[in-house]
Amino acid sequence: MPTLQIKHDSRAHRLSTQLEGHVGLLDYELDGQVMSITHTRVPREIGGRGVAAELMRSALELAAANGWTVKAVCSYAVAYMARHPQQGTDAHREDLLDEALDESFPASDSPAVGRVD
Repeated sequence: MPTLQIKHDSRAHRLSTQLEGHVGLLDYELDGQVMSITHTRVPREIGGRGVAAELMRSALELAAANGWTVKAVCSYAVAYMARHPQQGTDAHREDLLDEALDESFPASDSPAVGRVD
C-alpha cells in the first residue's frame, strides 16, 4: 500500500485521506483538552488496507502534540485503542479508568451502598 497522506482540517475537527479516488475520514470533537474521536469512515472499496488505522495513528499523534487526552467514542476507535494500548499515553489510560470509576460509583452513593456485612 502506498504511504497515505493524512490531512487535518482543524476547523471541521476532521482528519482525511484519499486512496484510489475514495476518501477515508475521522471526525473528532474537542472539549478543552479532550479529543473525543466520534466517527471513522472508510469506504469498502479501500477497506482492509489499514486506512482507518492510519487515521487513528495520526489522530493520536495530533493529540499527543497538543497535550490532549483522547476519548474513543466510535466503535472503531474503541477497538483500535484496545488493540494498540502502547499508542495511548499512561495519562490517557488513567483518565479512562477514572472516568469508568466515576460512572460506576456516582458521587451521590453513600459509602454503605454495595457493602456486604
